[in-house]
Amino acid sequence: MKTTKTILSLFVASALLTGCDGDDGAAGANGTNGTNGTDGSQGLSSLVAITELAMGSEQCALGGQLIETGLDANGNSVLDADEVDASQTQALCKEAIGQLSAQLIARNESGIFGQSAAEIVDFHKTSQHIFVVNAQSGQVDIIDASTLSGGEVAADAQYTLNNIDKVASIDVAGDLGLTDLGGVNSLAIFDDLLAVAVERGDGQGNSKQGNGYIAFYQLDAEAQPSLLKAVEVGALPDNVVFSHDGSKVIVANEGEPNDAYTVDPEGSVSIITLADRVPADTANTIDFTAFNVGAERNSEFSDKIKVNGPGASIAQDLEPEYIAVSADNTQAYVSLQENNAIAVIDLEQMHVVSIMPLGLKDFGLAHNAIDASDKDDAINIQAYEGVYGLYQPDTIASYSWNGAHFIVSANEGDARDYSGFSEEVRAEDLTLDANHPQVAAAQDETQLGRLKVTTSMGDTDGDGDYDQIVGYGGRSFSIWDTSGNQVFDSGNQIARITAAVLGDNFNNHNEESKGDSRSDDKGAEPEALALGQIAGKHYAFVGLERTSGFMIFDITNPFAVQFVDYIVNRDFDVDFEIDGSDITGTPELAGDLGPEGMKFVAAEYSPTAKPLLIIGNEVSGTTAVYQLSL
Repeated sequence: MKTTKTILSLFVASALLTGCDGDDGAAGANGTNGTNGTDGSQGLSSLVAITELAMGSEQCALGGQLIETGLDANGNSVLDADEVDASQTQALCKEAIGQLSAQLIARNESGIFGQSAAEIVDFHKTSQHIFVVNAQSGQVDIIDASTLSGGEVAADAQYTLNNIDKVASIDVAGDLGLTDLGGVNSLAIFDDLLAVAVERGDGQGNSKQGNGYIAFYQLDAEAQPSLLKAVEVGALPDNVVFSHDGSKVIVANEGEPNDAYTVDPEGSVSIITLADRVPADTANTIDFTAFNVGAERNSEFSDKIKVNGPGASIAQDLEPEYIAVSADNTQAYVSLQENNAIAVIDLEQMHVVSIMPLGLKDFGLAHNAIDASDKDDAINIQAYEGVYGLYQPDTIASYSWNGAHFIVSANEGDARDYSGFSEEVRAEDLTLDANHPQVAAAQDETQLGRLKVTTSMGDTDGDGDYDQIVGYGGRSFSIWDTSGNQVFDSGNQIARITAAVLGDNFNNHNEESKGDSRSDDKGAEPEALALGQIAGKHYAFVGLERTSGFMIFDITNPFAVQFVDYIVNRDFDVDFEIDGSDITGTPELAGDLGPEGMKFVAAEYSPTAKPLLIIGNEVSGTTAVYQLSL
């Protein structure tokens, strides 16, 4: 249905041709006068009709304009239906011409800083409430988002916005009533079923080295939870997800060692099946013992996968971090962050298909150049031959393109740094091979000397000195195929974009306002990640844990990724410092610090009828809601 119509008249004029470089010819005989049009003009008018298309129209999902043309045969200055030249009709759709933008519309402040009071988030569609992991309290907070209208927030109010309320909390440990239960690490919602991952001690004084649990709750229309059951899983369940069809819950059991590194549980993946939305009483837990030295699949285990825990078997050393499920629900992809690898799990046969090494990122290439020093008082992005980064993804996600599955990774990086074992040193502490191209730069704290690196890799010839300098994190996000081949990496785009936008606040810390303070240690630190589909396009939202804010990329075609925007709700001029519970300055004025978890909400489930991005910011203890539009 046409809602608005604008008519433009275009008159056709004859063109005069003028010869050149020759004598003028004799004038020809005058032609006969043409017939006047019915409107009195010398010929027919060409008309253009522009019709506004509403959102949801057949031609344009997000609205746009229908442009029709034709000749005004009846001379009434209106482009009638029988005058439209269908071959020239065009639809100019918003999704084809618009760029995705994000507007902060809501925010909840816990008032707790530096204690991880807002981490992993999810959204209950029925009640339109947000569920947030509050690691500080060890509980799940419930925030009411049902009244959101999508109204614009004044720019000067965004840093301190606090317009949605926490209405309840779930004391999971209290509900389960088991001894040695610890805090909540992760949660996920499918329809009206909530799954919560809880860690547990081993009864020997180690707080999270025992087998954890997944607590299942039924949620009603008002977001009120009712405990259904608890299912035991592996040690330290760190991430829980539902398959897309809700038939399975998959859990990454990190199996992290204690601080003394005297107890190191095996990492594993647990799968809990559901029948008619009712979870099974027991989980199928998949371990990696078949890859241990001397075991039947050890020959499949690549020597490019980082294994360095003291005295640890391969099964103990592998630490599952995050899970993504393929679009067809047949496979789970599991990030093994400390190991710089991704495991592929067959969800039907419930076994490990493969463990894929992710390799090294060459910081010697111009498009991968980094700022490696927090002591140079400058933005100094340069390439260093012989210096590499481990991708070490934290959050991963999956989507499909042209029938193929792809894995998206936020390449945060992480070191093993315990009282009983640490692999982390500065580059200046390494004994480099005499022929290494960075021998001098590694002793200069304004160049490479301050870069945090691993002692567990880099001695490629086994002679006791380091032939490669290997740091943590890719300072990027990547896209991989399901065989572990990298099809895209953002290179140093995150560094270059944040440097251009933030200037001296580039590579800032999230616990104090100090520019360049993270250049030596994984940079802006991309950690959080969510994918969303809007108007047929796939977008990646990448949260920068240290510098804060998030970037938007169009990843529709994994081989032609495009940067869209960088959004940051942080006031870098506010002076503060957070050191555990010791807080100075005014962090409550600084905005959102340390994005940890993200959730994309499609428009059909949103209280504003537009897509939303929900972010849990662990350092500021805030939950932020952005409305997305074209």
